[in-house]
Amino acid sequence: MSSEPTETPPARRAAGRTRWRRFAAMLVATGAVTAVLVTLTAQGVLAAEFSISGMPFVVTATQLKGSHFEQFAVLDNMAANSPNAGDTGGQMVLIVSAIQDADLQNLCQSVSLGGEYLKLTAGTGSSHVTASYMVVDSSEMSGDADFNNIQIGQDASTLTQIHGVTGPLGVFGQQADSVTITNLRQTNYATTAGAFHLPGLSMRFSSTGC
Repeated sequence: MSSEPTETPPARRAAGRTRWRRFAAMLVATGAVTAVLVTLTAQGVLAAEFSISGMPFVVTATQLKGSHFEQFAVLDNMAANSPNAGDTGGQMVLIVSAIQDADLQNLCQSVSLGGEYLKLTAGTGSSHVTASYMVVDSSEMSGDADFNNIQIGQDASTLTQIHGVTGPLGVFGQQADSVTITNLRQTNYATTAGAFHLPGLSMRFSSTGC
């Protein structure tokens, strides 16, 4: 009895790279590679256009409260010939979280500098950290989240919570009237804001991160 020849499946790693490249190509085709994180001239916020360093930094907060929330994927670029590019060509698919008005308790931000951390803390007392038109590009996010009037699976190009902030056409997006996240932890690569108020700001080198 003869059997049909079977095709050897491609390696899992190669398949993962293929999926990433297809997704990245879709973002490029829709113009997301511009790296313009937010354009809000009507609100007096200048467009932020820059190449990311490719060095991740950790952000934590005991609680984040935000009004007018949007989230979608974006393709960010590192500077040409960046030593952090690895095998990605200096491009990273990241999660964009945009909040029109944010309030954070016990904010901590740290970046590893090879055995030592540059650490920032603020809002540890009764006065909280506040930000307007805050846009964060992350690779990871965790916490306990509550959303009010959330819409999941909306085309990112049609998001309406924040004027001027939309994602690429055909990309998964979600939005909500408000969000509350307790025990927030993010691995970020970029942050922009129209205004950032940091009461009790402390910046120092430390042997431990956030």
